[in-house]
Amino acid sequence: MTIIVQTLDLGGNGPRVVVKDTIDVAGVATRASSRALEAAPVAVEHARVVSHLLAAGARLTGKVSLHELAFGTTGINHYIGTAANPRYPGRIPGGSSSGSAAAVAAGLADFSLGTDTGGSVRVPACCCGVFGLKPTFGRVSREGVMPARTSLDCVGPLAASLPMLVRAMSMIDPGFVPAPVPDSARIGVLHVTAEAQIQRAVFGALSASGLPLGSVSFQHFRAAYEAGMVVINRETHDACGHLLVTEQVGADIAGRLAAAGQTSDSALAEAETVRQAFTAEVDEALASYDVIALPTLPDFPLRLEEAADTRAVLGMTSLVRPFNLSGHPALTLPLGSESGLPVGLQLVAAKGADAQLLAIAERLLLNLYGAGKPTP
Repeated sequence: MTIIVQTLDLGGNGPRVVVKDTIDVAGVATRASSRALEAAPVAVEHARVVSHLLAAGARLTGKVSLHELAFGTTGINHYIGTAANPRYPGRIPGGSSSGSAAAVAAGLADFSLGTDTGGSVRVPACCCGVFGLKPTFGRVSREGVMPARTSLDCVGPLAASLPMLVRAMSMIDPGFVPAPVPDSARIGVLHVTAEAQIQRAVFGALSASGLPLGSVSFQHFRAAYEAGMVVINRETHDACGHLLVTEQVGADIAGRLAAAGQTSDSALAEAETVRQAFTAEVDEALASYDVIALPTLPDFPLRLEEAADTRAVLGMTSLVRPFNLSGHPALTLPLGSESGLPVGLQLVAAKGADAQLLAIAERLLLNLYGAGKPTP
């Protein structure tokens, strides 16, 4: 089991925090769990988000593993080892922020930081049964975070409780002010294709919350999922394609990375057109609803032996990746299921409404479980 790749002891006496090894910590090399970056130089200074953490009194205790080069959804890593899923043994931890989710689920940190380009915070958070937030694109600083240039990626926190997630946002974003928990909230339910047990868990929870529900549909949802992959491919190849000449990139990632280099300018232009259309659809829906709700994953996390082919399991991001393309903040909440396997309830809010998103999630959980009661 490989979760912690670098033990640290920096900062104050606040919450114990670990960060994904795509985030610079001064004096430590950022290797993104790749043999191709074994000889990477140590970072000269902290990523800005790490500086914010330390200034807020957090105790930075380590850097954690990930799916190599943050270019995969399962968390399986043949170079440094795969982080075990602490709550659901034998199941994938999810990627790419696998170590970030596993560390929180195992109690190794009070909260962690991951990055989310196409679901890479929300997917592992769901797989490991914890909370995970992809903030509004551009809200949390990415200075000192790999890749340097992106139109999708966000630094986001993972935690075992919603109050700790709120505290994490307050520490990584100096402009974040928690919002009061509202008495009610209008929820637009997006009906999507997902495993029957997952549908029952998600829509059962929404119905049991007592909050007013409506129905939402998006004409460009599938197209946004596909367009997001086009943008991910181009931007990941731009950032990491040069590593292929080292012949040290894992075979699963090398194949994807080489294929990503074939992304055409015309495909990218079409993806940008979809981005505009889908973003407008989401904005329009959020003019009528406070949040949009849907499952986080369309199916339960695979067993490790079923997830060997990275490209074959990319469909697990079908419900999360569209909101990277649009840039809206998105949160996953852990739910139980009939089979005892993890289910995520995903909530999406208007751009910039991250605090309100977290407050609405708190109202939903209070309605479901009551004050002081643990979530599943």
